[in-house]
Amino acid sequence: MNDLEAQLDYPLADAIPSLGRSMDVAPGVKWIRMTLPFALDHVNIWLLRDRVDGREGWSVIDCGVANDTTRQAWEQVFDNELEGLPVVRVIVTHMHPDHIGLADWLVQRWTVDGHVCRMWISATDFQVAQQTNGASSDSLSGPRAADFMASHGLVEADSLQKVRERVSYYSALVPAVPRQYRRLVDGMTVTFGGEHWTCMVGYGHAPEHMAFFNERMNVLIAGDMVLPRISTNVSVFENEPEGDPLTQYLDSLDRMRPLPADCLVLPSHGRPFVGLHTRIDQLHDHHATHFEEVLGACREAPQCANDLLMLLFKRKLDLHQTTFAMGESIAHLNALWHAGRLTRTKDERDVWRFAPA
Repeated sequence: MNDLEAQLDYPLADAIPSLGRSMDVAPGVKWIRMTLPFALDHVNIWLLRDRVDGREGWSVIDCGVANDTTRQAWEQVFDNELEGLPVVRVIVTHMHPDHIGLADWLVQRWTVDGHVCRMWISATDFQVAQQTNGASSDSLSGPRAADFMASHGLVEADSLQKVRERVSYYSALVPAVPRQYRRLVDGMTVTFGGEHWTCMVGYGHAPEHMAFFNERMNVLIAGDMVLPRISTNVSVFENEPEGDPLTQYLDSLDRMRPLPADCLVLPSHGRPFVGLHTRIDQLHDHHATHFEEVLGACREAPQCANDLLMLLFKRKLDLHQTTFAMGESIAHLNALWHAGRLTRTKDERDVWRFAPA
C-alpha cells in the first residue's frame, strides 16, 4: 500500500473475489473480478439484484474483454453466483474494451424465452463504440494514430511501426457491439430491484462515462472516474487532436464533491474504499504536480509530448503503456495551452513543441 492509499479506508481490507466467484459488498450488490491481458490486470464488475418487466434476476455493470478466459469465468458466475436467476440487463459505464467487450455476448446469451436482455449505456459512448468497432483502425492504433504520435515527437521507428500495424486493437477486444441499447442520461434515476440509483456523467476519460449513486445505501459505483490506487487515464487521441479532456476530467471530479465523504466507492479497478473527497483531492494534487513539472520543463526549452514521458511516468513503458502515456502527456500540454499558460508551434520536423506563453 502506498502513502496515498493509506489515507483511504478499505472496509473489506485485502479481500478480493477469486475468478468466477463473487463477494457481497452491499445489500443486493455483488463484486466479481475479471482478468485483463494488460499491466492493469483486472476489471471489477458489479451484479445488482434486479427485476425487469416482472422478471427476477440480476443487472450486470460492465463486462470484461472478449476472450475465452473471461467467457469461461462468466460461465462460472452463471452457474454459481446468480442463485439460479438470469441476467436481465447489462449496464455499461463506458465504451472502453474492458467495460463493453462482452456486452454483445451477454445480451445475446440472456435474451431468451421472449425476454430481451438490453444493454444500457450513454448515447455518446454507444455511438463511439459502434464507430470504433467498425473502423479499420482506431484512436490507439493504425496509421493515423502513428502519424498523430509522430507529430508529438514519438520517433522510435519500431514503436511507430507496431502502432501502424496494430489495426484491430479495439475490435479484437470488442468483436461486436449490440445494435440496440437503452440510453443513460446524466441525472436520470435507474431502479435496480427497488433501489434508486442516480446517473452521474463524467468527461475526460471516456466520451460520456456514467457512474451511479445510491443515496439510501450511500454507495457510488464510480467506474473509472475515481480509482483508489492509480490515476485514471486521460488522453488526447488523433480523432480530437486539440481536445482538452484533462480539464473536463478534473471538472467532473469536482461535480462529485457534493456526495457524502463517507460513501462506499466501488471502483472499476482496485478495492472498494471510503474516502471519496480525499481521493478527489489526491487526484487534483497529482495533476497539479504534473502541470508544474511540465511548465518547468517548458521553461528550460520547448517540449514535445514524447520529451515529457520520463518526467511524467518515471518508469519503463511497453508499447501498450506508451500509447496511453503519449495521450496523457499531450493532455497535460493541451490543458496548459488552452489555459493560456503555454503556446505551441511546429518545429522543423513538423513536431508540436510547447513553450511558456
